[in-house]
Amino acid sequence: MRKICVIGSGYVGLVTGTCFADLGNDVTLVDIDELKIDMLLDGKMPIYEPGLAEVAQRNTEAGRMHFTTSYAVGLKQAEFVFICVGTPSGVDGEADLQYVRAAAQSIAKTMDHPMIIVNKSTVPVGTGDWTTEIISSNQPQPIGFSVVSCPEFLREGSAIADFMHPDRTVLGSTDPAAAETVAELYAPLDSPIVVTDLRTAEMIKYASNAFLATRISFINEISIICERLGADVTEVARGMGFDKRIGPHFLQAGVGFGGSCFPKDVKALANMAQTHGMHPQLLNAVMEINAFQRRQITLKAREMLGGSLNGKTVAILGLAFKENTDDTRESPALTVARSLINQGATVKAYDPVAMENANREVPSIVLCDNSYCAAEDADALLVLTPWNEFKHLDMRRVRQAMKQPILIDGRNMYSPEELRLLGFEYRGVGRGYNGEGSTSNGQE
Repeated sequence: MRKICVIGSGYVGLVTGTCFADLGNDVTLVDIDELKIDMLLDGKMPIYEPGLAEVAQRNTEAGRMHFTTSYAVGLKQAEFVFICVGTPSGVDGEADLQYVRAAAQSIAKTMDHPMIIVNKSTVPVGTGDWTTEIISSNQPQPIGFSVVSCPEFLREGSAIADFMHPDRTVLGSTDPAAAETVAELYAPLDSPIVVTDLRTAEMIKYASNAFLATRISFINEISIICERLGADVTEVARGMGFDKRIGPHFLQAGVGFGGSCFPKDVKALANMAQTHGMHPQLLNAVMEINAFQRRQITLKAREMLGGSLNGKTVAILGLAFKENTDDTRESPALTVARSLINQGATVKAYDPVAMENANREVPSIVLCDNSYCAAEDADALLVLTPWNEFKHLDMRRVRQAMKQPILIDGRNMYSPEELRLLGFEYRGVGRGYNGEGSTSNGQE
């Protein structure tokens, strides 16, 4: 059993701490937010993640997981200290490191024995060196420590499985012995371990997320072309995915990417490039396409409603940025909702778990108890988050509840033919074969 302290009870910190405890370690989770710690002490989760509450409860009852607002309590006898605090986007897209700085300063002022400090927060290249300087300069008396970068690659909605069965574990440090010690901590996961220097490890995180975001923006741009030329992007992506050089992952056209990682990380990487005199053309295009894809949904709704949204009632199914999470940060659905409201529409919405968070961000959304309530008397229905329960709705009942049978499928979840047989006026994303696009192969 190893003694681990995790700083931050947000998404990354809570999942990291819970999973390490489940591997048999003694974990203390520290957060200066008393409300979060009180919730955790009461057995309540501040975030929604499938399976997390059950695993946390099991390890808390087993005495392997503890929660506190005190750095002194958390760092006591700790061998490893994981920094898992937020790094939100700044004004120009740069990563805001104020929480990393605060954590590093508190660690420095509190530590009373040597330890390995592991940074799991997504931070700009060079932050590991910067963290070392902050800790060294804030120690009341010199105490040995090492800094290791170990970026997280968790997907919201499947974070427990991602932690326990990672594709790889990346470790970066100027201290090979420290990196090896952290590698031993991750050894039970039986995954490839990539050991490199600090800056390369930090770049691996940004490069990975930027590449995945690029795939999404690529297929979304293809979807726009498909609509114009009469092709079906779902079949295009399927045909592409069989090519082993390409693969099927992250080729689902839709309303664009959101969440706490992809938008923030692409912006931050572009900012790093610009700050050092480069012109990140591809990264800028990825962000521009993503923003345009969201606008496309509103444009489709306005077009299908006769050119104006003023006075119309639009129902939205799904408010989280993706399924199986309550995270609404950078959610495409909320961007669309704001646009609809700004153009005079009343927006009704339902999401299985994200409505409380959505209400804080867009209070003017009318929240409904279920999908059928949202559809009632709606002039149009927009499906924007691919929750599994939306795939199994009684679409005949939905059609009967609506004022106008207009459905915009922002995730291509439904069969156009089946919905048209039920009387819907259907529009998907990049599904031009259904008559929306030209069939002239570009020759007018």
